[in-house]
Amino acid sequence: MTIVTLGGVTVGLALLIHAIVTWWPGTKTLRTNPASHAGLLLPFIASWAYGVLAILTVGGLVGWIADTTLWISNWLGDVALVWGVGGQPGQTAGSVAYLPLTQTGTALVLLLTVAVLAAVKKSKWGSDIKRGAWCGVCLGTSAGVAGFAAVPLAQAANWAGGALYGVIA
Repeated sequence: MTIVTLGGVTVGLALLIHAIVTWWPGTKTLRTNPASHAGLLLPFIASWAYGVLAILTVGGLVGWIADTTLWISNWLGDVALVWGVGGQPGQTAGSVAYLPLTQTGTALVLLLTVAVLAAVKKSKWGSDIKRGAWCGVCLGTSAGVAGFAAVPLAQAANWAGGALYGVIA
């Protein structure tokens, strides 16, 4: 499993900031119709949750793609920090003890992968879905608030996978 660096977290936070800034409709508009505008964030948020689960899959093709994405994001972020503001490369962003996915949890992530790939191809929010998943991969194992969200997401995936496959004891 690839460990997230400050560069990777920076890339993840940059993706999150970009999504919020481009979504922001303005205070007055948001107050008049909050549900409609908040609904526009759902593709990003749902795919962010998928990205967090994808980075928690430690093996297989999905895990390898998520680890490779995190590795590239770490590198890109470290380069931006070193050349952009004079930071130090490779500094880990602190790791938290994450809850591994069970067999049924990983099976559910595989099914979610199929759904995400279909949504990227068919949905008009394909770019939001890609950026959300990328953001989730970058922030899923960080020691910040987004990293703490990985535990309940993993528990939910493990439970839902067990319920779906009928393995709950």
